[in-house]
Amino acid sequence: MSNPQSYIDSNIETFKKELFDLLKIPSVSTDSERKGDVRKAADFLVEQLKNIGLDKVTLHETPGHPIITAEKAPHDDRPTVLIYGHYDVQPSDPDELWDTPPFEPTVKNGRVYARGASDDKGQAYTHVKAIESYMKTGTELPVNVKFILEGEEEIGSPNLVPFIKKHKDLLACDMVLISDTAMYGEDQPSITYGLRGLAYMEIHVTGPNRDLHSGVYGGAVENPANVLCEIIAQLKDSDGVIQIDGFYDDVVPLTEEMRGSARKLPFDEEAYKKELNLKAVHGEKGYTTHERASARPTLDVNGLWSGYQGEGAKTVLPAKAGAKVSMRLVPDQHPDKIAELFKKHVESIAPDTVTVEVEAHHGGHPVVIDLDYYGLKAAAKAFGDIYDKEVLFSREGGSIPIVADFKKVLGVNSILMGFGQTKDALHSPNESFSLKDFHRGIKTSARFFEVLPDFVE
Repeated sequence: MSNPQSYIDSNIETFKKELFDLLKIPSVSTDSERKGDVRKAADFLVEQLKNIGLDKVTLHETPGHPIITAEKAPHDDRPTVLIYGHYDVQPSDPDELWDTPPFEPTVKNGRVYARGASDDKGQAYTHVKAIESYMKTGTELPVNVKFILEGEEEIGSPNLVPFIKKHKDLLACDMVLISDTAMYGEDQPSITYGLRGLAYMEIHVTGPNRDLHSGVYGGAVENPANVLCEIIAQLKDSDGVIQIDGFYDDVVPLTEEMRGSARKLPFDEEAYKKELNLKAVHGEKGYTTHERASARPTLDVNGLWSGYQGEGAKTVLPAKAGAKVSMRLVPDQHPDKIAELFKKHVESIAPDTVTVEVEAHHGGHPVVIDLDYYGLKAAAKAFGDIYDKEVLFSREGGSIPIVADFKKVLGVNSILMGFGQTKDALHSPNESFSLKDFHRGIKTSARFFEVLPDFVE
């Protein structure tokens, strides 16, 4: 009988086909009309987990989309790894910017193009297949494993934390394994040891009781669109420093060791600009591009709306204007505190000629994991063995709020074993995932479970 690694090599074409079937399901969690599709994706994974022989495979109903759990725990004296992933995806629009249909997986140049290919169906599925490689070859699973797969990550996981709190015994583990991040570069394995948090806000500016003729009323009535632009312009200065009082009070400064570690990463700023078709980069003065994008707090407008949007001209003074704003946070910033500071600041600079309302959406805590943690060392060993290259450690600018929640509720660290790449175009048109890394990801996951007991402290 074959061993897990040879089993993976022999069955990779079948694994790809299964992934493509999952990618065909438009499991967009934010779209109520796709609720049935989200359920279909959950059912697909339940069937997969049952077929590979896991125990206690359960689909749990929530007020939103289902949560799936499963386990295989043959040992009393070895670590238990909780594998987390999400099967919901971002909306595909604007669909006209996709080169191929977003829910018709298309292979080009060794990559599969589809919404959810990298975030997070392709990456999460690597662990399902890694466990299968043990179960189907009769090889003893080296550690205990549990799964928790959710369908609401892309809408802030509103039902996940209550579920974890309610089922702490079911989910008890020594660490969490997550693949929802990117490697530092192509053929350059890296492990993310830090993530930024998030505070997501919305601003509404209201003026007159209706849209007005800009010739009749312009100059006499305050324009909500103008006011919104002025408010946004005052949130940062020309050096990229956020102007909200108290915003930086709890920020833990980057140590020279952290900055030195970041400088060792093979970051090519010219290639970075070329890939994004930029003439120049921009950000907080005094920090490198990599530091700005991974280890410093930010404030960015994510959406703006007001006035006439149709073809041609319409001389209108809009009655309303709005914006969505996200702030990425670093240790020890608290999303609730930052949301309140933002609200107070916007209200303080708003003129009395309009009504300004500020709404807080979802948030998440930042997290940094000690590089001496034994789970990280085991992950580095697994990556090095499969990729045959030294592993780098980096912080990432994105947010995975559940990492902090796992630490707070279950008391465990998370291993961020990402197999994606920055060019995967997460949340953008033409999202893709390297099939080579899908293959190597399965092998790395299987290797991680094999070597983890050797690193137990």
